[in-house]
Amino acid sequence: MSQDLTQMRQRLKELLLEKSYRKGKIKLSSGKESDFYIDGKQTTLDAEGAYLCGRLLYHLICNSDEKIDAVGGMTLGADPLVTAVSVVSYLEGQALPAFIVRKEPKSHGTENYIEGRENIAAGARVALLEDVVTTGGTLLQVIERVKSQGFGIGMVATIVDRQEGGAEALAAQGYRLLSLYSREELLAP
Repeated sequence: MSQDLTQMRQRLKELLLEKSYRKGKIKLSSGKESDFYIDGKQTTLDAEGAYLCGRLLYHLICNSDEKIDAVGGMTLGADPLVTAVSVVSYLEGQALPAFIVRKEPKSHGTENYIEGRENIAAGARVALLEDVVTTGGTLLQVIERVKSQGFGIGMVATIVDRQEGGAEALAAQGYRLLSLYSREELLAP
């Protein structure tokens, strides 16, 4: 990793710890209780945090063995991530359209699960993004919805892997979870 990327990664870690990390008992979306919480949106919705996430995830996508045609994920955690990666990709001359998967289908109009679908070629290989992964349940749901629309899954990535079974759940379905930070890396001095 170049010095510039190393510096970006260190700065993003600082922002995550400052803006997103909280100690204390909390109930997670998975239903589990934890003694810490990572509210990724506090960092991904910050201008600098969004830029760093976009740059680092774009780098991850460019250095994968898969050709990626678009980036997407479940609303709300993935919304700022897919937008940041799409903007960075455009600035780099390799525009990747973004899409967002709804939790429920739209109740009017097109009744779509996927917003931005028309910007993606049929059969495209996509990268699915999430801010924080605990059990992997959200990503497994997104994978099912995206595949049902005829798209292939080329990559699954997150900013933080809490190391609480998500990577294993995804691996059991044949998907490798890539992360910018594991819980261990994020909390290491």
